[in-house]
Amino acid sequence: MNRQQALTEAGNAADKARRSAEYVDNVVAGGDSQGKVPRLAAAGALWADTARAYAAIAAATPETPEA
Repeated sequence: MNRQQALTEAGNAADKARRSAEYVDNVVAGGDSQGKVPRLAAAGALWADTARAYAAIAAATPETPEA
């Protein structure tokens, strides 16, 4: 995995975390399926952790010259 791939994966995971947070917000606001909120929030937190992990990989990976 090169730096750009890690950054792409970080961005994808961050987007999933954002969408998960928005979904949880809608569930909470709607008052339906309150029992799902902890599981949905945990999934969003996992995506956020994944984004941070890929960002750390990108930061630790040297840049490769463009071909």
